[in-house]
Amino acid sequence: MQYRYLGRTGLQVSALSFGAATLGTPKAFGALPGADWSQFGVNDGDDAVRLVHAAHDAGVNFFDTADVYRDGECEELLGLALKDRRDRSIIATKARFQTDPDDPNSAGSSRHHLLHAVENSLRRLNTDYIDVLYLHGFDPRTSLEETLSALDDLQRSGKIRYAGCSNFAGWQLMKALAAADRTGLARFAAYQGYYNLGARELEHEIVPAAVDQGVGITVWSPLAGGFFTGKYPRGQQAPDHFRLAHQGPASIAPLADREQAHDIVDVAATIAKDRGVSVAQVALNWVLGATGITSVVFGASRPEQLTDNLGATQWQLTDTERQLLDAASERPAPYPYWHIRALAGDRRLPGDVYP
Repeated sequence: MQYRYLGRTGLQVSALSFGAATLGTPKAFGALPGADWSQFGVNDGDDAVRLVHAAHDAGVNFFDTADVYRDGECEELLGLALKDRRDRSIIATKARFQTDPDDPNSAGSSRHHLLHAVENSLRRLNTDYIDVLYLHGFDPRTSLEETLSALDDLQRSGKIRYAGCSNFAGWQLMKALAAADRTGLARFAAYQGYYNLGARELEHEIVPAAVDQGVGITVWSPLAGGFFTGKYPRGQQAPDHFRLAHQGPASIAPLADREQAHDIVDVAATIAKDRGVSVAQVALNWVLGATGITSVVFGASRPEQLTDNLGATQWQLTDTERQLLDAASERPAPYPYWHIRALAGDRRLPGDVYP
C-alpha cells in the first residue's frame, strides 16, 4: 500500500481509502427511488466487519463515512469493525445534511448542528475522536466565521483532529481558507470531490486551488458508480437495481456524455487486457496518478471486489497509457479555461498546476 501526506499536515493516509457507504441495509441517503441496493450493500454485520478487517490487513488505514449514510448505520458498523484497531486507523466522516426530518436544526453548518453532529458521530463510531471531519457541502445560510469557529473549537477540544470540506465550489473553498487565515482559525486540511475518467471538472478550479493552498484532495466515486468497471456494455440499459440506471438530478455519479464514457471504457479495456488487470484497476490507477490527489475512496461489497480494487496500487500506468486515457476523456473546456490554456499560460512556471 502507498501512503501519502494529507495536504500540508504530517498525517499519512493510504492512497486508497475504504468507503463505508455500502455497509449496512439498503436505505437512507443514496437509496434512489426504485433502486434495490441489496446487491451492493453488506447486510450482515459480521460480513461488514470482515470486509473492513480485510482492507485494514491489506494496508488501508483511511476509512470514509458520513452521518447520513444509511441513517448512521454505516458509522456504527465501521466503529464496530475498527474497535480494536482504532489507534492504527484514520476515520473520516461528514456532517451538513439533515439527519432528523422533524428537526429543522439538524442540517447545515451552524455551530448548533455541527456540535450535535459530532457528538452523535462519536457515539455511533464508538470513539472519542474523529480524525477528519468534512463539511459535506456548502451552507450559504451560515456565516463561514461561525462554521470555522465551531470547527476550531472541536479541534481544540480533541474531538476532531482535522477539518475539511466536500463538494465546495472553487470560490467557496478559497473564501473559507481566506476566512480561516484572516481570523486565525484552523484551515481545511482536505477537500473531497467527485472525480473520475468521465468527470474531470475538478481539474478546472479545485485541483489548482488545493495544490496552491496545500489542501489534500480525496476522491469519491472514482469508478462513477461502477460504470468504469467495464461491466455495462454500450447500448444496454443498466438494470433498475443498478445505481447508473438513475441519472436524474439526484444521481450520485453523473456522466455528462455516456457515449464518450463508453469510448473511455474501450481504451481502458485495451490497456487492461495488455496489462492483465481489470478495467476497474485501470480507472483507479488513472485517478491515483492524477495531479494533487492524496487518496481515492473505493467501495467493495465482496472480498473479491476488495482484492481487485486494492490491486490498483501495485502497478502504474505508463506515460503513453495515461496520455491515451487523457485524450479519450478530454472534454471542451468552458470559459475562461479555454482562454487560459490557449493564451494565458505563456508565463507558466515549472511545476505549475494550471487549468
